Amino acid sequence: MSDFDLLVLGSGPGGQRAAIAAAKLGRRVAIVDRRAMLGGVCINTGTIPSKTLREAVLYLTGLNQRELYGQSYRVKEDITVADLGMRTRHVIGREVDVIRSQLARNHVTVLTGTGRFLDPHTVGVSDGDGRELKVTADRIVIATGTRPARPDSVEFDDRTVIDSDGILRLERIPETMVVVGAGVIGIEYASMFAALGTKVTVVERRERMLEFCDLEIVEALKYHLRDLAVTFRFRESVASVERRRDGAITVLESGKRIPADTVMYSAGRHGMTDDLNLEAAGLTADARGRITVDGDYRTEVPHIYAVGDVIGFPSLAATSMEQGRLAAHHACGEPVSGLDELQPIGIYTVPEISFVGRTEDELTEAKVPFEVGVARYRELARGQIIGDSYGMLKLLVSPEDRSLLGVHVFGTGATELVHIGQTVMGCGGTVDYLVNAVFNYPTLAESYKVAALDAMNKMRHIARLSQ
Repeated sequence: MSDFDLLVLGSGPGGQRAAIAAAKLGRRVAIVDRRAMLGGVCINTGTIPSKTLREAVLYLTGLNQRELYGQSYRVKEDITVADLGMRTRHVIGREVDVIRSQLARNHVTVLTGTGRFLDPHTVGVSDGDGRELKVTADRIVIATGTRPARPDSVEFDDRTVIDSDGILRLERIPETMVVVGAGVIGIEYASMFAALGTKVTVVERRERMLEFCDLEIVEALKYHLRDLAVTFRFRESVASVERRRDGAITVLESGKRIPADTVMYSAGRHGMTDDLNLEAAGLTADARGRITVDGDYRTEVPHIYAVGDVIGFPSLAATSMEQGRLAAHHACGEPVSGLDELQPIGIYTVPEISFVGRTEDELTEAKVPFEVGVARYRELARGQIIGDSYGMLKLLVSPEDRSLLGVHVFGTGATELVHIGQTVMGCGGTVDYLVNAVFNYPTLAESYKVAALDAMNKMRHIARLSQ
């Protein structure tokens, strides 16, 4: 008999949920992770630290209060890395305690160390001191996550030239910074450091940033980042980074030279599969370390599953959690419904962005007619109270059946607000529901009613002209 019914490699969001779901189904479960990495990259170096850092930045800089108290308003004049790190360490510590407690409550065995396949059903767990424990399992879930990708042409020193993990180890807040790559992580950190007063230059080889987002929302974000003295260099590639005693010079292929205290590369992420010895299990990974799975998160070896960032898009903590739960149910032979197609995207820039459903560009390309309803925070009493005059909520409505096709939010609380639209869409609701619903006043949620009325009035105008 195997040691465990299910063995999970990695304790991030996907691994945790897989382990706990299987334990709830009465299976013998173990989870493997390194000593200092319980909770995975999400808790220790990724999602939680970066979002906590953002919260600390917004609070200490007083950025959100400046419309009310003036542009010179600050809670703390000289913000240090120690100020930011204190809050981050506190939150990480609490989150690790919560995860440890959840695993213990559900009788999940925690095996501390690094796991590697010895054969398709056996994993060796190395403790780092030369000892290896061999464990067998009927089913295995790979949830090892990713690490920042590092181009071979760049010399990283974790001080001047860093990746996103290096942000948490900075000794001081840089006065100038170059961010290479305008993806989600790059833009999140660019906006945070710009809020701290760092002069940031973003270099991106594509024509625009966040291509999967609504164009109007991205333009609004770009305007705000420029207001925070961020410089954008689109359609530019980095030729080399020359390290100097007091910083680095980023040389672009166009010949431009950009001096900065710190250069942060945000060049995507690489699956942490190098040390898993996948060949022993009969598995392979692609060039970016990712593992291919089917719709049930099963790999090409039927009893081995993979979930989370290690399988690629969408690489979000929220979706990884669901993938882990679903994979565990399939592995245990328990019936379960699939992942809902309506998944919200949240981008924790300053200000934040969130959306669910389709964008205007996608609908236009698919020749799907839509009407737009917009609510601006400055029109809401709550927007005035909190000092957010730039936020907006946009509804894309089908004129044929009045269903919601997309919800896009920019500004304070965007990642929370989007769930109202997600729920209406998921339950098959229409714009009529939002028009007739009563929202607390004064709230930002009221923006749904304002935007719904805007869309309704436009559709009514067309109907009147068409008679």
